[in-house]
Amino acid sequence: MKGTHLGEFEEIVLLTIAALINEAYSVAICDELSKHTGRNAKLGVVHAVLNRLEEKNFVKSKLGEATNARGGKRKRYYTVTAVGKAALVKSKEMRDELWSRIPERTLKRI
Repeated sequence: MKGTHLGEFEEIVLLTIAALINEAYSVAICDELSKHTGRNAKLGVVHAVLNRLEEKNFVKSKLGEATNARGGKRKRYYTVTAVGKAALVKSKEMRDELWSRIPERTLKRI
């Protein structure tokens, strides 16, 4: 298994999966990323990140039902695991701690 460090884009993808709840499949994830971050998320890049997150046990996936609209293809849905949730919480706590250490007067100048 790869390291358990959560990169910035991995974190954003993981947060997006959590926000989408039961509708987190690759195209929906790309759409949400574009909508909320302004980044043009390429499907191939998102797939690579989803594979890494699954290798790290931050997400798990399952295949949905085949649909006529998709020519009989099945969507792969992703959910955040307990390990993934813990990684998100740790990341948020670390960021909050760093933000709290910045003096208010410094933030006013930025």
